[in-house]
Amino acid sequence: MTFVRTKLYIERMPSGEVLQIRLKGKEPLANIPPSITELGHEILEMNAEIENDPYGVHLLTIRKTA
Repeated sequence: MTFVRTKLYIERMPSGEVLQIRLKGKEPLANIPPSITELGHEILEMNAEIENDPYGVHLLTIRKTA
């Protein structure tokens, strides 16, 4: 569900705008960043909110490029 919401939000954004989303869990962390780049957008950074917590909450920063 997170990817669908993210994709819909990105579609409404103007090109060049930056979006930050929070991801939690193994599946979103594994699937959303590659899906975003497949759509042609740029991942600016992804950081864990709590250090050394590989599947905890991460902040993903995306720039719409198309």
